[in-house]
Amino acid sequence: MTAITDGNPHAHPDEPHSGSLTSRLNWLRAGVLGANDGIVSTAGIVVGVAAASTERGPIFTAGVAALAAGAISMALGEYVSVSSQRDTERALLAKERRELREDPAAELAELAGLYEAKGLSATTAHQVAAELTAHDALTAHAEAELHLDPTELTNPWHAAFSSAVAFTVGALLPLIAVLLPAASWRIPVVFGTVLLALALTGALGAALGGARPGRPTLRVVLGGAIAMAVTYGIGALVGTAIG
Repeated sequence: MTAITDGNPHAHPDEPHSGSLTSRLNWLRAGVLGANDGIVSTAGIVVGVAAASTERGPIFTAGVAALAAGAISMALGEYVSVSSQRDTERALLAKERRELREDPAAELAELAGLYEAKGLSATTAHQVAAELTAHDALTAHAEAELHLDPTELTNPWHAAFSSAVAFTVGALLPLIAVLLPAASWRIPVVFGTVLLALALTGALGAALGGARPGRPTLRVVLGGAIAMAVTYGIGALVGTAIG
């Protein structure tokens, strides 16, 4: 309820007053996390294979397989998760429509009670509830009771596509980094490129979340470094055992 909770939406233009802006920021943060997953998982696999073999063919095959499998897995996971969330949102809205149709007086009193609990006087709360109900009863109740905007429900296809694209973009970085240099430089180049990319995405994710970049960035970089070190060690051991 912009008129009640936000005051003048132009007073602080840098703050996300609108639900649509907040939603876009959430999607952007999810994209950054998806890219991080693509960077770390693909880097771990190509580094592990590169530790066991200097041939470009196996490294390329493993990297492409990791990219494809990861992107599909991310897309399917997001689709299933967001579909379940959307089903829940639709069920809640259907229930709210039924209650508004069957007992509008009780629903009006409930809405007024919600605003009164937020600090409005009983008279003002009732007036606000009545005016909002007259304007758009479902939206008023959905926002106050369910914290939902009926016009902006989550979209599983958007989530699946965004996750797949973000993962793919992230995965391409270590894949390219491991294929371009000579064999003796592959591991150092991948480590350096991946850690730099993780530092940038970690800082971006922290900025989008409104947090200081230091600790979040350090966590992401350390996690990526540990993942590559472990897979490199495993690849070297397996390569030595097989060889």
